[in-house]
Amino acid sequence: MPEPAESETGRGDEDSFLRARRRVPVRRGILPKTRAGRIGLAAASLAAIALLVAAAFGVRSFLRDDPRFRIDSASNIQCFGNNQVTRPELLSVFGSDIGRNVFFVPLSKRRIALEQLPWVRSATVMRMMPNQLRVSIVERAPIAFFRNSNSVGLVDADGVLLNMPPSRMAIKHYSFPVVTGISAQDPLPVRAARMHFYQQFVADLNSGGNKISEQLSEVDISDPEDIRALLPAAGSDILVHFGDGSFLERYNRYQQHLPDWQRQYPHLASADMRYDNQVVLEMTKGTTVTTGEGGEDSHVSPTEAGDAPAAAPRSAKPPRTALHAAARPPSREAKKGKAAARSANKHAERHLKRSVNHNQALSQEPKQDRTPARSEG
Repeated sequence: MPEPAESETGRGDEDSFLRARRRVPVRRGILPKTRAGRIGLAAASLAAIALLVAAAFGVRSFLRDDPRFRIDSASNIQCFGNNQVTRPELLSVFGSDIGRNVFFVPLSKRRIALEQLPWVRSATVMRMMPNQLRVSIVERAPIAFFRNSNSVGLVDADGVLLNMPPSRMAIKHYSFPVVTGISAQDPLPVRAARMHFYQQFVADLNSGGNKISEQLSEVDISDPEDIRALLPAAGSDILVHFGDGSFLERYNRYQQHLPDWQRQYPHLASADMRYDNQVVLEMTKGTTVTTGEGGEDSHVSPTEAGDAPAAAPRSAKPPRTALHAAARPPSREAKKGKAAARSANKHAERHLKRSVNHNQALSQEPKQDRTPARSEG
């Protein structure tokens, strides 16, 4: 009985050994193997390329020569965003494009030419099918007047000088202060830096919520370390030196002491607020004032407003003029200095009294005859 089992096992091994394996298909190349096939493929490729080139030239000729894509007149150019810039000024940039195919207008060059106009801050130019151009501009916004010799113009935040006819300027009802210290001869980066300084000054003054900048009549920004402004006060203008920072704090200090200064000095012309512990006051030309520090009166000849320098460096001492201590509590060092000064004054007074008593005692002594005696013989 065991032998048939062994024969069946051997027969199974032989069947597995004689089983046919699965064939793997072999991929053939794209190029045909025959010579005629390769020649036909090359000819077909060349024909397809020729057809594509011919189609491209045909489309280009159609777009170039078809009258439907031609800009016939200025009415085919749409302008948006222009308020100060007139339409003729914008169309002057596209004068050579009238009658030209819309696809052959150099948009980047036209955009650059538009941004060269004084009132244009930025511009975009787009094609509108089939034969129109769309021009959109963003105009510059003036933030101050500037004085140019005998005329007054406008200036924006970037220091670009803008011209406007007086009649149109009156219609706009601008209420800007006049900015001095910039001119058309200054390079644009210099004007831009000074106008940035002016914007910091205005923003700091208005940071408290009050429109203090509307009270400014003129602002001098020629010195980056000292911005000066004319402020109206009792029918006249007072020149206030604000330095290069803490503008709102110095303005509030100026307004706090202004009524007292006007009562004491009716000819007040300028107030220098740059110093921490004192204020420098300047009078109008030809006036003097009697004032003092520490409670004592002393006659002082202030600096005349007409002869005063335009600005003083930080490290320089304040000029000889009427000085008022700022309303701040005295420090410990100041109290010690005052105590030492009082002690020194008392000591000097005692020394002076002793000297006077000594001189009086000497004057009461009998005078001795200091005449030399004559010798006899």
